[in-house]
Amino acid sequence: MTYEPFGKLFVTPVLPFLADGSIDEPGYRAFIRRFLTPQYLEAGMAVIANPEAGELFALDYDERVQVIRAVIEETAGRAPVLGGVVDVTTAGAVRTARDAARAGVQGLFVFPPIGAGDITQSWDSDQYPEVLIDLLHAIRAEVDLPMVIHPVGKTSAAFGVGLSDRVTRRVIAEVPNVVGWKMTYNYDGYRAVSRVIRDADRPVDILGAVGKYFHENLANDAFDGTSSGAFNYALEPMMDHIAAWRRGDVPRACEIWSSGLAQLNEYVFSDFGRLHVRYKTGAWLRGFIDNPLMRAPMPRPRRLEVTTLATLLERCRLSVIDKDVVDEFCERQGLTS
Repeated sequence: MTYEPFGKLFVTPVLPFLADGSIDEPGYRAFIRRFLTPQYLEAGMAVIANPEAGELFALDYDERVQVIRAVIEETAGRAPVLGGVVDVTTAGAVRTARDAARAGVQGLFVFPPIGAGDITQSWDSDQYPEVLIDLLHAIRAEVDLPMVIHPVGKTSAAFGVGLSDRVTRRVIAEVPNVVGWKMTYNYDGYRAVSRVIRDADRPVDILGAVGKYFHENLANDAFDGTSSGAFNYALEPMMDHIAAWRRGDVPRACEIWSSGLAQLNEYVFSDFGRLHVRYKTGAWLRGFIDNPLMRAPMPRPRRLEVTTLATLLERCRLSVIDKDVVDEFCERQGLTS
């Protein structure tokens, strides 16, 4: 069977919670609808339900299905939906994939295993790629859908937080379901892995993820779509920037990028340990969700992060919530600098 790439601008949306820690489904649905206007759908917008930014790791099986069903209903067939797949065990990952398929997703967004240090922080993926490949085959045996890979691994100087070019080549060669590769890499790693993907004997999407590199990625023609959380807080200029590149208007693309968007993304992506905190804080500051709080043990934002993000968003001419609301929340939560 042949699996075609999606070629879409996938957003990885944050997931809002109520005060009691349960999912704010009405708030989530309203947030998702922001990405589904005719303008953005025509440009190729699509949704990943249960990405890392959506705190998939903190959701139980029923909550994962709840999220997917909400996205499926809101998209209503107008855009593909991928369902996030991760678990401590292979059996749990297969169950998550099966649940997502039954809920109606068009593809899977698959992470490497999580859990023991042997297969996470101490995992030598170049020497033992079967840790991921065996997982993908187990999922494929139960759920025969296209897959986009979230290739996080042990941090390296060559690739940042992404799996190497060697592992990328093996996965693409051995798992025909793989149609997209999320580019979680540093700049040099992105270049190396994108060359491997372009050299493959079948099409696989290069999906930009790290927003601070989008300008260079687009200029280098190493950008088939996205799997990115940058849309959570800067949807409008991000889409305008991509559109300018795609129509060949380089001066306009450079103008958008240099008018604050570069600095905003550089800050958000400057610390991967704070990445999803900043996604969610940015979405809250824009007024898109009611609060920026994540499920523990994910941390709360620091007050300096809140004020820095507010300043950078305003420099991009993006509206933010009233300063009094921000100050009241920071005081109530006891946020420190």
